[in-house]
Amino acid sequence: MECGSATKPSKSFSNISEIVSRFARVCRFRSVGVFSSENPGHNRHDNWPSDGDAVVGEDCSDATEEAERDAEKIHPQPVEGFSGIGECVGGNAEILKLFDTVSDLKLAYIQLQQAHIPYDPEKIKAANELVVAEVEALCKIKRSFKEKKHLGKSKLGSSHSQFIRVKEKLLEQLKSQATAKDSEIISLRRQLEDLDLQNEELTYKVERRCLEGGKVVVFNKPSFQDAFNAASKAIHDFAKPLICFLRVSGWDLDLAANSIEEDAVAYSKRSHKKYAFEAYIARRMFHGISIQSSNFGYGAGFDDPVGALIENPNSGFAEFCRSKYLLVVHPKMEASFFGNLDHRMLVTMGKHPRTPFYEAFVKMANCVWILLGIATSVKPKPEIFGVKRGSEFSEVCMSCVEEGEKEATGGFDEGQTKLKVEFMVMPGFRIGDTLIKSRVYLSKMRS
Repeated sequence: MECGSATKPSKSFSNISEIVSRFARVCRFRSVGVFSSENPGHNRHDNWPSDGDAVVGEDCSDATEEAERDAEKIHPQPVEGFSGIGECVGGNAEILKLFDTVSDLKLAYIQLQQAHIPYDPEKIKAANELVVAEVEALCKIKRSFKEKKHLGKSKLGSSHSQFIRVKEKLLEQLKSQATAKDSEIISLRRQLEDLDLQNEELTYKVERRCLEGGKVVVFNKPSFQDAFNAASKAIHDFAKPLICFLRVSGWDLDLAANSIEEDAVAYSKRSHKKYAFEAYIARRMFHGISIQSSNFGYGAGFDDPVGALIENPNSGFAEFCRSKYLLVVHPKMEASFFGNLDHRMLVTMGKHPRTPFYEAFVKMANCVWILLGIATSVKPKPEIFGVKRGSEFSEVCMSCVEEGEKEATGGFDEGQTKLKVEFMVMPGFRIGDTLIKSRVYLSKMRS
């Protein structure tokens, strides 16, 4: 408002005086010794016009004291050296410019005061224009500062906007990558489904060709039961030469049978300890077997399984025999049977020795392999289940390995006798709602 009012030269003297007085109050500037040649009396007479004879005594005494001071007068001058410093960079130069402008404004104000004594309208007009020019310079500095401040905020906002745009672009890239991965997963799932469908078709073709060739009977639940019985008998038959070799080699059969189970087993007859060895063989043969994830071939057509292994040492059946022989026949057993580890060394090398002991093992392994091969073709897929020791006997899912259950249960009344499982000899299979009973060895306990 002050800048706008000061720019009009046609304003009356009273308005100019009002502007000057306001500026003086703001700056709190007090002119001291601004008179160089005028006498104190003339100063009092012109600067403070009186109404009649009224004179303020205090003002007169102040003027007298000022006149009696030293002849040296105080005149505000622009600070030298600021112009050189004004070349500073950044905000310091603007501050120095502001100080210079304020100093020039003070000088213009002093000139305006001097123009009143003696009263000279031309000098007053010139001094007033000088004051107005300096005030406009201050307003210009103020506007420049506000513009730079606003520009700084704009730059900061622009920097933030650019940062947000970069992050949004990165987010879009990540979203596109995630979409591509999802599409790849869907594609792989479709490929897997296609492969499963192709496998089912190939399985059907293989089964059909086998049936047309008359090599294998129909793969159904009864055939699986027959294969299960054959595998159980093969394990029982292989346990006989194994026990014979242990006896001839000087092994303590009682101690060996007891070492198979952690706790002592209550055998009704000493001859029943042979079931512990059958359980040992079955556990090793079915260890790590997963019907759902394995694809077993068929060895049922082999009249000479060992010869088939020699002809095709890299077949799945050959790998099965190799891994299971190393698991069933412990090195200490083999060393005590033959005095060396030649069988183990040859089997590890992928070879298959033609010895009676190894042939008996391969015959047993062939039956287990056939059982697992049929299990992969029966629908629904069979599931292997076991029975824990100490479980109460149930005829639904268990069968006793002893030839006569009456012999096992004789001597006790039915109401006072319960049968518990000492150990599992052969695992069972579940095919849908059909159960292939697990073969277990039982003992008697009183209720």
